[in-house]
Amino acid sequence: MRFARISKAVGVAAVAALALSACASTTGGNSSTSSAGGQAGGSATVVEVNGFSSFNTNTANGNSDINSKIDYATHSGFNYIDNKLNVVKNEKFGKYEKISDNPLTVKYTINDGVKWSDGAPVTANDLILQWATFSGFYNDSKLNDKGDIASGTTYFQYAGDTSGLGLTEFPEIGDNGQSVTLKYSKPFADWEIAFGSLVDIPSHVMATKSGFKDADALTAFLKALPKGNPEAPVTASPELQKVADLWNAGFDTKTMPTDPALALSNGAFMVKSMDPEQSMTLVKNPDYNWGPAASLDSITVRYISDPAAQIAALKNGEADIIAPQASADTVSQLKALESQGVTVEQDAQLAYDHLDLNFSGVFADANVREAFMKATPRQDILDKIIKPLDDKAKVLDSQIFIPAQAGYENSAKNNGSSAFDKVDIDGAKKLLNGATPTVRIMYNKDNPNRADAYTLIAASATKAGFNIVDGGLGKSDWSKALGNGTYDATIFGWTSPGVGVSSVPQLFKSGAESNFSGFSNPDADKLMEELIVTTDKSKQDEINTKIDKLIWDSKYGAPLFQSVGVDAYSDKITGVKYMPNQTGVWWNFWEWSAK
Repeated sequence: MRFARISKAVGVAAVAALALSACASTTGGNSSTSSAGGQAGGSATVVEVNGFSSFNTNTANGNSDINSKIDYATHSGFNYIDNKLNVVKNEKFGKYEKISDNPLTVKYTINDGVKWSDGAPVTANDLILQWATFSGFYNDSKLNDKGDIASGTTYFQYAGDTSGLGLTEFPEIGDNGQSVTLKYSKPFADWEIAFGSLVDIPSHVMATKSGFKDADALTAFLKALPKGNPEAPVTASPELQKVADLWNAGFDTKTMPTDPALALSNGAFMVKSMDPEQSMTLVKNPDYNWGPAASLDSITVRYISDPAAQIAALKNGEADIIAPQASADTVSQLKALESQGVTVEQDAQLAYDHLDLNFSGVFADANVREAFMKATPRQDILDKIIKPLDDKAKVLDSQIFIPAQAGYENSAKNNGSSAFDKVDIDGAKKLLNGATPTVRIMYNKDNPNRADAYTLIAASATKAGFNIVDGGLGKSDWSKALGNGTYDATIFGWTSPGVGVSSVPQLFKSGAESNFSGFSNPDADKLMEELIVTTDKSKQDEINTKIDKLIWDSKYGAPLFQSVGVDAYSDKITGVKYMPNQTGVWWNFWEWSAK
């Protein structure tokens, strides 16, 4: 997530960082200087719904769609996912190879010449830092029955799931500091994209800002630390906590950092400037030659949440590529521009919207959660938001599968979702037994679909006796509020890259950083531990079906619908191709060319 990296849905929702496995593998890293009909050089303006907020998209706070897209354009790694959902190797950056299946052993080697934009080389130290933050190796926290930390310490607030890389010991460094080898204690379904798809936080910067002499010293420090043991937690390491604090929050910003070290690139583009809540400008990295070569010299990213304003910008030549909130009116307006050289692409996204209820506060009582679910007008939301775009769309009846996946029908039939097919105000009132609970709902108020869903939910829940408080936040603030305890329910979305199973523990495992509602179920946790070491797809579906039912039985909340995506671009730009996952049109930004 990344289901991100699920990192929150494409352009309109939240994206989360995920470690994922491959559907297929091909050798890529081709260098392209221009696309058909285009030429090298020039610029493009891309519109995004949300505002940039962090140079570390791997944290729970920084894990949003726009942050992930900028991260993708400014950093590189061992592979990426194309719009056919294949894993494409970038052998110009380096090579990775599975050395053994038993035990699973994988070696990653960075090519000579790969470097950060300050001239420092990308080395094994950067991979060690990434492993330390993604694996949870040093954590010794233990959770209580509610999924809260009861003892010990969790250092790095990694948005993804640590279970997979948590099966490894400290990596072996080799090849004069250019390679690391990971050895797993068990098979790991998502090993190919769990580590190194993007290398995005520089170890040498983390080292010097945390009080270490250099990146070698930080790596030596990490190597000397023992693995955390939740059964025997120790006093937190102040040195490691200092490193973690910087990683967790030190890269968060809406303005260009005064210290350029916090915005380093090792990818095709670098961030040149930022205008808070308005825009940012990317320029080509002059040294970059270790991946697909970008044609454009610069990309301007504007933040416009209103679809009508996005369309106006495209029409007036103030934007070249947009991905507005999909609605019948939006698509109609875009279609009207096709005679003016605008190309419109519409298709399903690997994304879904959902209503999540906190397992605390007013919703600590399962009866209150169930009452709210009974009062949620899922069909009405679908009819008003999605049906005008796709008249065959149906209410989403799974917390894990989407309709295109093989396991969806069986899971939806048996998970208990049918109890919430229709609004049942009388049933909700009976469960409330005369109570009138106050519920604060948080959502992105600048997102039209989320605002409409909130209005419909609030009106229906009020009839059941709930007192609804509007907790909507702006486009740059709502994702940071996820899980912060300031609301009771939230409406947002997740999106998937289309491969892997690590998104499930990322969202639903007890204590996971992206488990914002506080859901905790020992039986589900055991199934998720089994899931990540299961490589057979049919068995993965069987396990996920069991987990799905446990989530529904807990009265977790209500999935609403699978999202519809729409992209549009002017004839001034070539090379744009639709992508259903969280990377969106950015997946092949190096192929964009200006005519």
